[in-house]
Amino acid sequence: MSEEEKIRFLPYEEAARLVGAIQEEEDIHEPDHRILTVYSKDDKELCWFDFEEVMEEVGSGKNRDEQRAKVTEYILHRIPDWVLDL
Repeated sequence: MSEEEKIRFLPYEEAARLVGAIQEEEDIHEPDHRILTVYSKDDKELCWFDFEEVMEEVGSGKNRDEQRAKVTEYILHRIPDWVLDL
């Protein structure tokens, strides 16, 4: 992968200012597949993550709120910089 093809991520603080919501949704292109869609504070779709891959990476939380916090942290550290061009 060349340097130009390498994915660069936004700094956490910038991602946190930009992201308004992370929603679990059905993938419209693939039935029975879940994704986590990331929306800006003005409800613009920014990017999405594979639900199963994220859950595998973050593991389980003690409760639903802890799990949600782990998923949010994971995603905010991985918002690609190209979302700024949308």
